[in-house]
Amino acid sequence: MLFRAGTVSTLLASTLPVALGQYVRDLSSEDWTLSGRALNQTVPAQFPSQVHLDLWNAGIIDDPYLGLNDFNLRWIADANWTYTSDPIEGLLDDYDSTWLVFDGLDTFATISFCGQQIASTDNQFRQYAFDVSEALGACEADPVVSIDFGSAPNIVDAIADDPNSQTWPSGVQITYEYPNRWFMRKEQSDFGWDWGPAFAPAGPWKPAYLVQLEKTEGIYVLNTDLDIYRRGQINYLPPDQSQPWVVNASIDFLGSLPSNPSISIDVTDVDSGALLTSRILENITTSDSSITGITILDDLTPKLWWPQGLGDQNLYNVTITVEDNQKQPIAHVSKRTGFRTIFLNQRNITEAQRAQGIAPGANWHFEVNGHEFYAKGSNLIPPDCFWPRVTEDKMTRLFDAVVAGNQNMLRVWSSGAYLHDFIYDLADERGILLWSEFQFSDALYPSSSSSFLENVAAEITYNVRRVNHHPSLALWAGSNEIEVLMLLLVQEADPASYPYYVGEYESMFITLFLPLVYENTRSISYTPSSTTNGYLSINLSAPIPMAERYDNTTPGSYYGDTDHYNYDTSVAFDYGSYPVGRFANEFGFHSMPSLQTWQTALTDPQDFAFNSSVVMARNHHDPVGGLSTTNTTNSAIGMAQMTMGVLSYYPVPNIPADPTANFSAWCHATQLFQADMYKAQIQFYRRGSGMPERQLGSLYWQLEDIWQAPSWAGLEYGGRWKVLHHVARDIYQPVIVSPFWNYTTGSLEVYVTSDLWDGVSGSVNMTWFDLQGNAIPDNAGTPRQMPFSVGGLNTTRVYGTDGASLNLPDQNDAVLVLEMEGMGKRPNSDQATASESRFTHSNYVTLAWPKDLRLVDPGLEVRYQRDRGTFVVRATTGVSLYTWLDYPKGVVGYFEDNAFVLVPGEEKEVGFVVQDDPPDEGEWVRGVNVRSLWDQKGTVIHS
Repeated sequence: MLFRAGTVSTLLASTLPVALGQYVRDLSSEDWTLSGRALNQTVPAQFPSQVHLDLWNAGIIDDPYLGLNDFNLRWIADANWTYTSDPIEGLLDDYDSTWLVFDGLDTFATISFCGQQIASTDNQFRQYAFDVSEALGACEADPVVSIDFGSAPNIVDAIADDPNSQTWPSGVQITYEYPNRWFMRKEQSDFGWDWGPAFAPAGPWKPAYLVQLEKTEGIYVLNTDLDIYRRGQINYLPPDQSQPWVVNASIDFLGSLPSNPSISIDVTDVDSGALLTSRILENITTSDSSITGITILDDLTPKLWWPQGLGDQNLYNVTITVEDNQKQPIAHVSKRTGFRTIFLNQRNITEAQRAQGIAPGANWHFEVNGHEFYAKGSNLIPPDCFWPRVTEDKMTRLFDAVVAGNQNMLRVWSSGAYLHDFIYDLADERGILLWSEFQFSDALYPSSSSSFLENVAAEITYNVRRVNHHPSLALWAGSNEIEVLMLLLVQEADPASYPYYVGEYESMFITLFLPLVYENTRSISYTPSSTTNGYLSINLSAPIPMAERYDNTTPGSYYGDTDHYNYDTSVAFDYGSYPVGRFANEFGFHSMPSLQTWQTALTDPQDFAFNSSVVMARNHHDPVGGLSTTNTTNSAIGMAQMTMGVLSYYPVPNIPADPTANFSAWCHATQLFQADMYKAQIQFYRRGSGMPERQLGSLYWQLEDIWQAPSWAGLEYGGRWKVLHHVARDIYQPVIVSPFWNYTTGSLEVYVTSDLWDGVSGSVNMTWFDLQGNAIPDNAGTPRQMPFSVGGLNTTRVYGTDGASLNLPDQNDAVLVLEMEGMGKRPNSDQATASESRFTHSNYVTLAWPKDLRLVDPGLEVRYQRDRGTFVVRATTGVSLYTWLDYPKGVVGYFEDNAFVLVPGEEKEVGFVVQDDPPDEGEWVRGVNVRSLWDQKGTVIHS
């Protein structure tokens, strides 16, 4: 398809930058084929695509996600592959230059055009543009584009074997399956991770274009950096909210500009279309490949963009126009953006904070538009092993689940890929902040190689500029776990070399990366590693502009953010084992996906067993550490950890007459343990907002799955919610009541915690029941109602007692049900005019582990109300713990409430949100059933 500027379609104008004097052909509109020696034939191909997908579409291979295909299909990653276009007809011969522009090639590629080799690439995360004018001029027929993709595993092995390549102390580098991933600028998890397979895909994973430009007036826009910030704002200091907004617009282009060009912007409201302002930019600077200008929006007060739950997501279109000296437009670029400040505060605790009861040390929290807030969310991994099938529909469903889950921040983990713009667009619309990371994780990288550093510098500059206009962008982190894991591994393996590798770390992630961020954005903070103790000082004139704190800490003080993984299930609910810090950015435990999700990956009935060979092989925790297809020794460790989590705390599933049902019950039991463990930690961290550590964020590991297998995810591959996502949704509500039972001392405390900016007042009803649903006499000595008042972003203790002093006939036959109701103001851009809102939350606690409770059959009933499209659940004969509504395979959606408690006679109406076209309603709703903790022992579930 050929587009000419000036007559371009409305659709194209909304998706691509437009310039005069150019012809642009989207190469996805051409016909492509895939070939390779390993295949010995040619098959049709898509563009963008990856080899596995095209081989599957051609019927050469099965679904890569079935069974053990992550092992069986390794021949694909070990081979070289070629994508070839059909002859491209209709190119013009009256244009001065012709370019091939690739937005993403994965990864080691050699490009030929008209039979001539043009260039080679070695970075999945960069945009490349190549002048093919001479090759086209020498072409005797319609040109053909050919892209040869080399085997990434073979290439990095060859690099590692080169005697000139950098080496590291033995035992430091972490191999999951394929080795030597640190030598390549390719998605690191493509070589395996502890939650996903190692397909090592190859192919043109992003769009590409053929561009023809006129000599005198033709430019093609490659990238745009739109930076919006407060006047005087500096990345590592809190911005002055009284200062006017500054707009800095920069365009990267192909071609040449006329003399004395100018830039202007129009800012319009996305919803109303109203024009906010038109401005001519000042201080225009140009180079051979970019043009930049700036303006100050004096006397303008645009509506602010806020994260979900803190205000509205007000968005504006900023149209950037480049004109020649005759005021004729040369190029237009439109970016949707928002006005907000986002700042990672790592500054030292002030005396004013000390006076409020905050412990000394340094802050580590986010502030939006000058307000500190509690970050609630999770970690985002790649949603698929093959990015070309990560569609907008799929990500819309995912982000809708994030919003429904009361999350306001996702950490975009750093061994996947830099997210597509449409994913940031979704986050902009839904108010989800994206803590974004450069793609370096759990490895030491060849930072002594100048060519490697030059390569990654271009990668970082491109991506910082590309996504900078998105108001959802919250942070740039240089890496994941380099400081808290990799440097410690060096210190253990080779203490003498530790100072050298600290220097290597600083030269790359501070001396190189920090200036690249600061040169391209004033609006975003930077930290060199995902988990740190923060910094001691910043001096941009120093050789190392940020002095990291490392272990330079003071006892009794708190610094930085924490991560926490402890697979000793005996201390899973010991609050004393949880880290105390300013922010929790990773924590969790793995669980099995549901039976319905396993049914999309397993085909043999014998595979549906907890420790079947296929399930064991698909479990990548603990990682096998190499390419073995039969060694499940490490995998067995992870399976045993899940098993112990169930055996230690929950009724053991035992349904010998139905192995598949028993497998399903075991999968569900692992999810119960996972959800309870996360709930305990999230409540603990949120309570920390009112403790001396002033803890202001919890992001659990992880949001979603990359395929069907055991993992830390709360959302299974395909979108089904685990117990975890339901429980996190509940405990991430703005105001919660939380019980804290210390099983080592017997103490029981009840807290109310609020994320609101203003205070909340109300009461907590506390009722003790036995498990048959009878009220315990005298409420076991506990007050039936307690008033509370909690300040903004704070917590308050409502009740405390020693469990041994309670008048409980049997602690194994008792449950305390908590019902909180309070009034307060929801966060608003104008808190003075915000109206009072009612907040409610329910919770419960038992003083015995679930496996030790004297459970009775709750007599669950469920019925469907067709006129309302809801399900009504009722307990008739006993207390129903972990009440779980389930739905059949093939339906995409979620229940609006789940994993709740019911007492006898209580009815609960629950809606179901359908996220994709469902089967016939009359069919699938009959497949909905309900179970409880009682049913984990083998009782038939209720439908």
